[in-house]
Amino acid sequence: MAHKAGFVNIIGRPNVGKSTLANILVGERLSIITHKPQTTRHRIFGIVNSEDFQIVFSDTPGFVKNPSYKMHETMNSSVHETFDDADVMVFMTDTQEKFDQEEVIFERLKNVKIPLFLIINKVDLVQPIDILKLIQKWTARLTFTEVFPISAMKEHNTTELVDYIVKYLPESPPYYPKDQLTDRSERFFVSEIIREGILQLYSQEIPYHCEVIVDMFKEEKDIVKIWATIYVGRDTHKSILIGKGGSAIKRLGTEARKGIERFLANKVFLNLNVKVSDNWRDDADSLKRFGYQN
Repeated sequence: MAHKAGFVNIIGRPNVGKSTLANILVGERLSIITHKPQTTRHRIFGIVNSEDFQIVFSDTPGFVKNPSYKMHETMNSSVHETFDDADVMVFMTDTQEKFDQEEVIFERLKNVKIPLFLIINKVDLVQPIDILKLIQKWTARLTFTEVFPISAMKEHNTTELVDYIVKYLPESPPYYPKDQLTDRSERFFVSEIIREGILQLYSQEIPYHCEVIVDMFKEEKDIVKIWATIYVGRDTHKSILIGKGGSAIKRLGTEARKGIERFLANKVFLNLNVKVSDNWRDDADSLKRFGYQN
């Protein structure tokens, strides 16, 4: 049997379950997941290998309809880039989502020349008749190669999705070594685990004004020593992030360290620092330093 390989790019609005699905399909927790919108900010490749195929799943940020900052624009750009390198395109929605007819992303989807999958997530929250109505609504709007109602949280119909994707992959040698799981470094995942802690522990606008950079990652015999900086947009955000007497940042450090230890399967020393970077979400140089593509 000829070997198949290709890029399968998952796009959709924030909070429809793209990262949850990508983690399940890859079999590892590569993308952070919270209930808050715009949790995913960067495009992440997760690689699934077997003897006969290699699937490179691409988890993307949710498309922001009305960008407020340059950061949102770069996130949207990474979504549009997926149309250029996909072998299979996956458009993901859920049973609760509402769309306007003039959505820009629909115009791109109408013109794709590759297999286009529709995934309707969270079908466990509605009745079968409602799922049928949603399928009819979407297939009247766009032409899909395959339609999959799933529940990513309950892993319903996800194994079958992989089987169908393989059918549409082109014959190709693998793009990555067969033992490689992702295109991202350990430093990247450490920064994401810290940012996940911020999303979980802080309320209102604070998480959206934060970005994390790992300054030093030092592996020793029985411990990994990590120094990281959390950048915020204002002095007031810094005060809230640190908390009275450093209580909030201490709690964040404890929770993040536990998550990093699970990820690295090693004991971790974690030092967190907080700095103010004025208006970083609209500053091109800052966005480049934080790993956003222009």
